[in-house]
Amino acid sequence: MNEHEALIRRFYTAFQQLDYATMQDCYSDEAVFSDPVFGLLDARQVKAMWKMLCTNAKNFSLTYSDIQSLDEAYATCQWTATYTLSKTGRHVVNKIKAHMQIENGKIIGHTDKFDLWNWSRQALGISGLLFGWSNFMQGKIHKNAKKGLEKFMALPA
Repeated sequence: MNEHEALIRRFYTAFQQLDYATMQDCYSDEAVFSDPVFGLLDARQVKAMWKMLCTNAKNFSLTYSDIQSLDEAYATCQWTATYTLSKTGRHVVNKIKAHMQIENGKIIGHTDKFDLWNWSRQALGISGLLFGWSNFMQGKIHKNAKKGLEKFMALPA
């Protein structure tokens, strides 16, 4: 196992245990993250996002596989999160492909790719099924996620 694979295993093993502090430690202080729900986040925001998701997790489980170190700087893996979305109480199984850029033993760039319409059908029910494909609904999902993260970050530590 090379250094990149070890870092990714450390990150997702911590995620399985909802250990956000270890997850946060895997990121560089200059890291950026993006996914279809939250959009682009800076290092401070992504670290807060993992804390928020871990502390609010309900009926959570995670598997990961197929870790591939592509070169000296890039790696990918597949992961699946299963959980109950706290806002709606709906069951979600989200299959994700992670793309990570690693520098000096830390994640400097992290992009998670998944089908937002598939996620919205599970997470939001009928409104996600009917409108989750639309730019309007996807924009609303993104706006609400960012708003929730900002609210979480404003809470006293």
